[in-house]
Amino acid sequence: MSNPPTNSGLPRRPGMTVPLPGTLHSHRDKLIELADLGYSDIWSAESDGADAFTPLAMAAAWEPRLRLGTAIVPAYTRSPACFAQSVASMADAAPGRFAIGIGSSSNVIVERWNGVPFVEPYKKVRDVVRFLKDALGGEKVTKQYDTFAVDGFRLGVRPEHQPQILVAALREGMLRLAAREADGAIINWLSADDVTKVAAVVNDAAGGTPKEIVCRIFVCPSENAAAVREAGKFAIAAYLNVGVYAAFHEWLGRGEMLQPMWDLWKAKDRKGALAAIPDELVDDLIVHGSPAECRAKIQQYFDNGVTTTSLAIMPFDRDLDYWQAVRDLSPSAG
Repeated sequence: MSNPPTNSGLPRRPGMTVPLPGTLHSHRDKLIELADLGYSDIWSAESDGADAFTPLAMAAAWEPRLRLGTAIVPAYTRSPACFAQSVASMADAAPGRFAIGIGSSSNVIVERWNGVPFVEPYKKVRDVVRFLKDALGGEKVTKQYDTFAVDGFRLGVRPEHQPQILVAALREGMLRLAAREADGAIINWLSADDVTKVAAVVNDAAGGTPKEIVCRIFVCPSENAAAVREAGKFAIAAYLNVGVYAAFHEWLGRGEMLQPMWDLWKAKDRKGALAAIPDELVDDLIVHGSPAECRAKIQQYFDNGVTTTSLAIMPFDRDLDYWQAVRDLSPSAG
């Protein structure tokens, strides 16, 4: 099955977020079904559940049709040598079909949960990208980067194919870094219309070189709009009160819309903060409606510059059947 090109010239790749529901050892048949349905990619996340690499390693052995990517691994939570070993091992396990997505993550995950100071995120991500490129090249690395130093490390794993390196980016600095020094960007928590602004920054910084833009899209194919909006506001509050996401949405032009929610959240009025989130914001950031309406909205992300999707199906409607949603949103359903 061939995918039409995006406006960047790269093929459109429909993907799914993993891990899937249920225990990791139970996912083999479901991963095979994803590929049968026309999904081309799976993208892992790393926060408080499974690590980013284990679900992909299992998928590498079970389903060779799927491309595997991390979206994302925090730049702070692994030492440089350990990071390079994990990346090289996955690239060796799935030659030519692994992409490493790196990001700063957030102060909550990095500092509060992992005890690592969340300082100079731009430099940290840039340095990890540069180190991985140095290490994956096979040479002994002795180098002082801005945020760490490496003395005499050489990778003992030589992947047959170099993995693509992608950078999770929100505002212009990281977006330009993703375009200049990596193979593309990973974006998150934005509307299809917002993609136009983000993609323009990436494409401008890339100087005509096609760059992949991977987008995690939160989807709930349900026509119970009231249920989706009520539950969706909890998810929005959890993310958009984190500093990096607040700054991102202010840059996108939502400062005035979100200021009441931010003020109430800082005042520890959680109920008031949730009530201050307008329905239109949920409708912008979370794809919901009938399966056909959801597929059309997902298509808008592609039309506006996304090259690869990573759908995250959200159980905002308690009556939602997850696997029916996977089937309803699949390329074969359209």
